Amino acid sequence: MTTDTATDVFEAHRPVLLGVAYRMLGRLADAEDVVQEAWLRWSAADRSGVHEPRGYLVRITTRVAIDRLRQIKSRGETYVGPWLPEPYATDFGDAVADTAERAVLADSVSLAVLVVLESLSPLERAVFVLREAFGYPYAEIAAMLERGEAAVRQLAGRARKHVDERRPRYEVDPAQRRDLTERFLAAATEGDLDGLVALLAPDVRLVGDSGGKARVPLRVVESSDKVARFLLGAAHKGVPDVSFHFLELNGGPALLVLSGSEPDSVFQLDVAEGRIQAVYIIRNPDKLRSLAALG
Repeated sequence: MTTDTATDVFEAHRPVLLGVAYRMLGRLADAEDVVQEAWLRWSAADRSGVHEPRGYLVRITTRVAIDRLRQIKSRGETYVGPWLPEPYATDFGDAVADTAERAVLADSVSLAVLVVLESLSPLERAVFVLREAFGYPYAEIAAMLERGEAAVRQLAGRARKHVDERRPRYEVDPAQRRDLTERFLAAATEGDLDGLVALLAPDVRLVGDSGGKARVPLRVVESSDKVARFLLGAAHKGVPDVSFHFLELNGGPALLVLSGSEPDSVFQLDVAEGRIQAVYIIRNPDKLRSLAALG
């Protein structure tokens, strides 16, 4: 395999590799570092015996991501306030024509699921991502991780049970989420407290991520009245030269708020039974840099 061919093959699989690494790590910069390391290993490897490049590359990427995840956990990183994954621009487009497959991919990269995955061990997380998001057979996952198939099945069972117990049950209809996001924006910007409360479930949760670098609550806010009053107070303070843009992030509609040309915040809503069940706000500037070109 020539160098040019090796490059072409790797680039053809890069989106999948980035998808695996991002789901493992929840951070785009770390995911991109992992994919770069996978490229270095791929380019230096003897590829003459590689008959399935995608599986080979996913194996490399997964192992590097596990190592990176272990390093992050061993450093015992502290984070100011709630942690949310870095927003990830997703547009499955025509590459995923099957509606069921599209829903699985969207769910596997949702903020709610990625937050739950943070509490899994690196191996559990790898097995969950490879099995649930990408549909790899247990035998193939076992080969990738150099574990027995029975052990992999046990890891998968524990991970699935953990995720099912902790993941909120939200609808994923993008049209309904987009409609509620637009009504949410209108009520918030118009200062309509009653209208905003009417959109929120009584036990709605607001989770804000700033890393201590912007104004959001350092604890989860609960109840429709408290959430609505916080949002209206934040809107009243205003953002200079503000503009709003709808786009798809983490498998669903989201609202990007720009101050001039710079990303200020991202809002995403989880919806069930026609009401907003959760409001996610990401304002950590380190997590918004990649969105500057999307506004």
